[in-house]
Amino acid sequence: MSRMRAVIFNGPKQLELCEVPVPQPGPGEVVVRVRFALTCGTDLKGYKRGHRLFAPGMIFGHEFAGEISAVGAVGAGMTKWREGDLVTAANSAPCNECFYCRRGQQQLCEDLDNRFNWGAFADYIRVPAHIVAQNMHAAPANVSLAHAGIIEPLACAIHGVDVGRVRFGDTVAIIGAGAQSLMQIRIARAMGAAQVLVVGRSRGRLERARAMGATHVFSTHDGDALEFVRTHTAGRGADVTLEAAGAAETWQQALAMTRPGGTAVMFSGLPGGTQVPLDATKLHYGQVAVQGIFHHTPRYVEMALQMLASGALDAGALIDGEIPLEQVEDGLQRMDRSEVVKLAVRVG
Repeated sequence: MSRMRAVIFNGPKQLELCEVPVPQPGPGEVVVRVRFALTCGTDLKGYKRGHRLFAPGMIFGHEFAGEISAVGAVGAGMTKWREGDLVTAANSAPCNECFYCRRGQQQLCEDLDNRFNWGAFADYIRVPAHIVAQNMHAAPANVSLAHAGIIEPLACAIHGVDVGRVRFGDTVAIIGAGAQSLMQIRIARAMGAAQVLVVGRSRGRLERARAMGATHVFSTHDGDALEFVRTHTAGRGADVTLEAAGAAETWQQALAMTRPGGTAVMFSGLPGGTQVPLDATKLHYGQVAVQGIFHHTPRYVEMALQMLASGALDAGALIDGEIPLEQVEDGLQRMDRSEVVKLAVRVG
């Protein structure tokens, strides 16, 4: 049986490069020879503290682009794919049959935990039939394969901005200056936001936010972030605030930064069981909508692909170079030290 290299997750801060069998496609499935995989914040969190979906012994990574090397028996969605096709795919797809899917909330699919796909940090990855049928796409011809794998996190970012209902002329405040925040800036501007105010800590990251289209940036090292937002909104607050920093304090801050009648989108997840006290007076009398957000849907994945193909987002602005497969762990550690935003793992 053919063998391949793969980065195995053996537990928090335990990654190992091993040789394992090359996967074979079942009915409706494909196997993709990975050319590039991308590091991501979910990878970093799982590497540092584990993840409820990360079982020891699994192959790590989930953002990728590459070349189809094998096609399974013909099934739903299979007639269009051939060996040699260059593709990228999201890491899940909904069942379209459960209570939530039937109500147009596919990101909440009752079977979602069983419909994820991992294994991008390897020479080959098997793509299950449900993802092939819904969330695998031809890589845009005008986009580097090193960039095409970004469609999954980009789809999540589009989802977050979309549920905030950004309108032409709005002021959007974003808390955080990581990869998701940088994508949200471009999306909000594409949706017509007149101002995008970004609050973060690292001045270097904030300059990148400015380069992505932020109109004003502010480091929390320099004073009161709430006052910064008020200064640029005639004292009212932002029409839409996107929390993308991942702390209980920034959830509270997002509500405080949002104007009466506006929307605060809580994009970042917090550790399970976290309780966040919110200002009931602001929430009730200010009639602020607080919107939680999770994951993506096939439509948002399509929108991400369109955004890449059109040039509305240059993924290269988020990727700080390439590393070989052998350096995945070092790359994640560089992310943890805020030395890089994302890295392209060169596999093939």
